[in-house]
Amino acid sequence: MTPIKKLFLSLSAAALLNVASAQAALPTGSQAPDFQLQGALAGKPLTLSLKQALQKGPVVLYFFPAAFSKGCTIEAHAFAEATDDFKKLGATVIGVTAGNTDQVDAFSKEECRDKFTVAADPGAKVAAQYDTLMEMKGKTLSDRTSYVIAPDGKILLSYTDRNPETHIQKTMDAVKQYAKSHS
Repeated sequence: MTPIKKLFLSLSAAALLNVASAQAALPTGSQAPDFQLQGALAGKPLTLSLKQALQKGPVVLYFFPAAFSKGCTIEAHAFAEATDDFKKLGATVIGVTAGNTDQVDAFSKEECRDKFTVAADPGAKVAAQYDTLMEMKGKTLSDRTSYVIAPDGKILLSYTDRNPETHIQKTMDAVKQYAKSHS
């Protein structure tokens, strides 16, 4: 096989993976499944309910593969920096992971900088409800997917991308649009 043909096949496979990943998450306009998970805020354990969080306003719900991994740490820092701006718009940020679930207390304190709740999803059960699963090193984990959910439970944004740096702007734009249409 020629080097050009190998390159073409690898690029084609990567494109197919991106298309499959982008289509996997629950679509905009669908009803977000309610859930209750154990998590932490600022290192303190708590029980998180989506239904209760939605009573305060829209929720930015983002799934990430594993606490303390490189991309997830980058994303957590970015969400931590943006959390006050989300709060000004009436939105609550919640992170959910199926990887390193025993480390969410420390992750919420250290990498999320005490700014937002991180919930553990052992066995990726909630990630499965949200159609955002991936396989990595023989483990089923939550894929990097962000949702913005209106207080009535309708999904306003569904965005899957393995690049952690694009999620903050996408979710912020959706929250701003929601706030503008509900002020």
